Amino acid sequence: MNRIHLVPLLAVAGCAAVQVPESLKPAANESLAMVAAATGVQIYECRERKWSFVAPEAELWDSRGRKIGSHYAGPVWELADGSKVVGAVKQRADAPATGAIPWLLLGAKSVGNEGGFSKVTSIQRVSTVGGTAPAGGCEQQGEEARVYYSADYYFFTAR
Repeated sequence: MNRIHLVPLLAVAGCAAVQVPESLKPAANESLAMVAAATGVQIYECRERKWSFVAPEAELWDSRGRKIGSHYAGPVWELADGSKVVGAVKQRADAPATGAIPWLLLGAKSVGNEGGFSKVTSIQRVSTVGGTAPAGGCEQQGEEARVYYSADYYFFTAR
């Protein structure tokens, strides 16, 4: 099941569905530009008998159920229009749901074509489900685990 959201600021301005920790809030000079749902996997590799995070591999969805882009190693978010942003973690908080990857605030910079992500300055990852490394260690060096996850990504731009 895909959770799908890509909506303009006006559509979510009065909505308080997600309680985001203070540490994950964007700067006061940023405003919400869009929200996209992601579904995919978090990829882990067995290194020295431990699972190590490698990369995400996910699709981004709009409010009508159409695939609008992807999220992959970097971390990079890319829209179908060719615009891309690369993120760097600024803050993290434990997810409220057991077994879910942390919620994040990432700084972002555009690295792609002019388009929907051209002016994105920060990204929140919230409402995560799943995605944590397999429990326990691993035996086979180089073995890969692909763990399902979903999340909502909030994209912010400077005002």
